[in-house]
Amino acid sequence: MAMLPLALLLAGAGADVHSLGNPEAVRPTHLALDLTLRFESRTIAGAAELTLEDAARPPAPHLDLDTRDLKVARVSDAATGRALEFALGEPVPHLGRRLRVTLGSPRPRRVRIEYETSPGASALQWLEPRQTTSGRMPFLFTQSQAIHARSWIPCMDSPAVRTTYEAVVRAPAGMTAVMSAAHLGHEPAQGVFRFRMDHPIPAYLIALAAGEIGFKALSLRTGVYAEPAVLEKAAWEFADVEKMVQANERLYGPYRWERWDTIVLPPSFPYGGMENPRLTFATPTLIAGDRSLTSTMAHELAHSWSGNLVTNATWGDFWLNEGFTTYIENRLVEELYGREVAEMEVLLGQRELREFVSDPQTKPGDTRLFIDLAGRDPDDGSNVLPYEKGASFLRVLEARFGRPRLDRFLRQYFDAHAFRSMTTAGFLEILKRDLFGGDAAAWKAAGVEQWVYGEGIPDTLVVPPSARFDKARAAAAAFAATGAVDGVRPDWTTTERLGFLNSLPRALTRAQLDALDRSFRFSQSGNAEILFAWLLHAVRNTYEPAFPSLERFLTGMGRRKFLRPLYRAMHENPQTQALARRIYDRARPTYHPIAVATVDEILGVRGPAGG
Repeated sequence: MAMLPLALLLAGAGADVHSLGNPEAVRPTHLALDLTLRFESRTIAGAAELTLEDAARPPAPHLDLDTRDLKVARVSDAATGRALEFALGEPVPHLGRRLRVTLGSPRPRRVRIEYETSPGASALQWLEPRQTTSGRMPFLFTQSQAIHARSWIPCMDSPAVRTTYEAVVRAPAGMTAVMSAAHLGHEPAQGVFRFRMDHPIPAYLIALAAGEIGFKALSLRTGVYAEPAVLEKAAWEFADVEKMVQANERLYGPYRWERWDTIVLPPSFPYGGMENPRLTFATPTLIAGDRSLTSTMAHELAHSWSGNLVTNATWGDFWLNEGFTTYIENRLVEELYGREVAEMEVLLGQRELREFVSDPQTKPGDTRLFIDLAGRDPDDGSNVLPYEKGASFLRVLEARFGRPRLDRFLRQYFDAHAFRSMTTAGFLEILKRDLFGGDAAAWKAAGVEQWVYGEGIPDTLVVPPSARFDKARAAAAAFAATGAVDGVRPDWTTTERLGFLNSLPRALTRAQLDALDRSFRFSQSGNAEILFAWLLHAVRNTYEPAFPSLERFLTGMGRRKFLRPLYRAMHENPQTQALARRIYDRARPTYHPIAVATVDEILGVRGPAGG
């Protein structure tokens, strides 16, 4: 597969609407960090050295970087110590403030920035000992996607700008620090930890966690980090991760990041998982005790090809990360757990997609794969659409060309563009040339432009047949009509149970809800996905017996996937609005700033975000 010119792949990336940097003129190629973690003040004292490469002639007179709520103390030539002039621009909504460094003469090759983060930095969550499992030590973790890296590192916070990085992290005695990088010469007794990432990555994939953390190997190249009380449960839950790596290598080529470890974070982590290279960050809500929710791990692993290896160049191209990854995740589930399970998961995802597209609150423009996010927070584009519509588009290609041909195309695509960033326009040129062979008629017949640039769901959506899923739906219909529950089998998988719950009508009577909870004890489920689906019914129908479980759920974890629909449902039901505010007043200090911003908007809360 021939490579496209860099100008085409990165078309428009120099004008990334979510970055104030100037990568079209000068680019950082390496980042060296020296970070001191200050738990008492909830700040990081940092020094960042950026190695620069001129991208324009004549060389640009200044370097522009992204910052948000950073206190910059000094900027200098890292080689000589000579002070460099700098200025912070006015705050820009969603983006923060531009840091402009005058490079001067002689022109520095490395620029050093000494700075301090804010206690309310949007990427950082500082947890008190009481918010951890053991209660002995505080905990810190980062979440930099989409544009939160700038709140703890002065950087060009655009997915089109990739650098290698190294770091020295200084933590309080007794703590362990981990990063999305290789471990070097640690000095744990002194609280000094060293890391290095030799592959160029965008800033949003730089990640850090520190606290009371243990480790258990799962294979020669995989392992799990977690708080000590959680470690054994996590290791058992994620026992199949090496099989996942091997399965994905068979499909799409070698794993290029040397190790794939996972850290199970405290419950306030706002996502199911975050694909930080070499070290996936995961929510403890994946630990169901039966390995039934590990498809999320398959998703994060798939990002090691789609997202980390070849990355969306802007956040409007987000589907290139998530749509591809959701497709590959499903292929991994099929490899490991069988086609029937994989097809049921496709149907669950397609149901979520239809609900999103038909939701009156969804803007029509937000149902496009390539989305216009100018003037908006890129987190607005983090919803089911890029995941499920993107994966559905690839299934249309699979149906047209066959799996072997599509797999060859994808493998060649990852190989040819490894460690680079990609625009939608660049990908479509590659697709037209290397999969369609330039056949304009086939391109039109496949509806490629409609899938990528059109609104809604094209009628060429491929819906897989599933007898097992049909039985779950039929059981839901039978229950709604007659109250019979004999169609619900005790040996159903999580996917089948979700198919049943999600197929129930929105309006249920108190007697129906009592019957379901009495028969299946949904309010006591230890499976977060099943409990979430049940609690949505409870909120919509004001089923008060489930409210203690609802409160425990919302105050015991901070995963945005669950918070957003539940708080929205409570806010839309006049009978649960007061309950929503009461629970949120209690839970808000424990949520990550990203989750706080989401729920604040739903409930109309005003105040500083941060847990």
